[in-house]
Amino acid sequence: MKKILFVIIVGIITSCSSKVDNPGTKEEILNQISEYKKQVIELNKKINGLEKDLQSYLDESNQGIPVSIKELAFEEFNHYIEVNGVVEAINAAYISPEINGQVKEIYVKEGQYVEKGQLLIRINSSVTESTIKEVETSLELAVVVFEKQKQLWEKNIGSELDYLQAKNNKESLESRLETLQVQIDMSMIKAPIDGIVDEVLVKDGELAIPGMQIIQLVNLSNLYVNADVSEAYITKVKKDEMVVLEFPSYPDIVMEVPVHRIGNVVKSANRTFKVQLKIKNKNGQIKPNVLARIKINDYNTENALLVSSLIVKQDLTGSYVFVANVDNTAKKVYIETGMSYMDLTMVTSGLSVGDRVIVNGYSQVSGGSKLEIVD
Repeated sequence: MKKILFVIIVGIITSCSSKVDNPGTKEEILNQISEYKKQVIELNKKINGLEKDLQSYLDESNQGIPVSIKELAFEEFNHYIEVNGVVEAINAAYISPEINGQVKEIYVKEGQYVEKGQLLIRINSSVTESTIKEVETSLELAVVVFEKQKQLWEKNIGSELDYLQAKNNKESLESRLETLQVQIDMSMIKAPIDGIVDEVLVKDGELAIPGMQIIQLVNLSNLYVNADVSEAYITKVKKDEMVVLEFPSYPDIVMEVPVHRIGNVVKSANRTFKVQLKIKNKNGQIKPNVLARIKINDYNTENALLVSSLIVKQDLTGSYVFVANVDNTAKKVYIETGMSYMDLTMVTSGLSVGDRVIVNGYSQVSGGSKLEIVD
């Protein structure tokens, strides 16, 4: 059929070309134009007829475009708000000394687990220790003098002033000794929490001063996950509501946890509010400051018609998909869509339960195409 069509067109063009080479007079040219127009009309009729014959031939020989279909049924659909968060250790200590002094001894190493109250570092306190010995010696004498004066005063012997001076001297030395003992305790830096020594920032012999961090201690048993959520979702997030928590660095860890706390202030700088989760960290696997992904379910229905987002196409009229008719021909159906999540889109109108939507091979079909349904 194609060969016949080609021969007719070539013949007409060849005939016309030979006559145009010698157009002749004006009247002859007009007559030729009129004749050519008649030939064009006749040629178009023949072409249309041949195209119909060709289409019939193709329809008879073609078994249809292979496609896969999905028969629509009601399904559960969940839509999530996804926000990024950061992990924070609930119990962490940045330890610094309370007094000036030289680091005399370090009792722990980085990576070591310590218990609350365990000695970490000792600051040189030799001067304070010497002072304590002097005060203790003076206090022993002051106590003896006070006891003697007390006995005399109880027997109405001696003056009240001597008794009060002895008492004041004893109490003053006791107070000073107590202060020195506190200074000794302050030179012994102990762990305020159970945890792991993550970093030791000083060495033996170096000077340590108040406010200077010398040890970082962290407990990985319990963690916070903090996230800033857009103000637009402030009514969608509720305390104690379950959310899905994932970690890009730990793809195997997925957990459902309740919202621990919701911030009470919207930040003016970025129009967000704080959402905080509290989680148990089994085996200390998750580390502070790693990124987390929080999925907050803001919509759920059990009666949704869902199609793959990839098969939904657009034209000037709107969104559409192709469905398979009962005679296995393709039909273009315009639809209205709702929410989309991941690779699924909810269809709100245009399709019904039982419709056979083309999900594979959809890019090769058009309205009326003959189909071959494959698995």
